[in-house]
Amino acid sequence: MYSILLQAQQQSNPYFQFIFFGAIIVVFYFFMIRPQQKKAKDQKKFTEEIKRGDAVVTIGGAHGTIAELEGDTFIMEVEKGGRIRFNKSAISMEATKAANNKK
Repeated sequence: MYSILLQAQQQSNPYFQFIFFGAIIVVFYFFMIRPQQKKAKDQKKFTEEIKRGDAVVTIGGAHGTIAELEGDTFIMEVEKGGRIRFNKSAISMEATKAANNKK
């Protein structure tokens, strides 16, 4: 009886393991990697399209308007004429869109 069980276990299809592993990779790509790539692409496009006078929110939560653009940095004007220099990568696309939709 024991030898029959061993023979049944040895007859499993080895291709099933490769197909299963491939399916896991495909699922991982479509649910993890692809959305992150799309989000990074959208963020880059958003930061490239900002212009003087746009209201933005940084990833640190600072609200203000773009006063000057200089290469990969910008100067943000906050209340009472305060001006702060940030990298363009500090702009939060989601927070900026959310703040601009509330107005």
